[in-house]
Amino acid sequence: MQEIPLNVCELEPPEPMERVLDALATLEPTQRLAVRIDREPRPLYRILDNHGYSHSIALRPDQKYDLLIWRAS
Repeated sequence: MQEIPLNVCELEPPEPMERVLDALATLEPTQRLAVRIDREPRPLYRILDNHGYSHSIALRPDQKYDLLIWRAS
């Protein structure tokens, strides 16, 4: 799968969520969105689940998060 990078670090809420949702609207079934974010996006998880997306998240050594989002099959 092709990963589409999206860095939303240092943006104030709700801009990170808005940018993620905008990017998801253009995501192809063979693509995954690779988001770098500086806080855990807990409110986003329910939105992803309700709209048929799967995700994984990992805390980086620099205390930022790598969030990977893809269409659930």
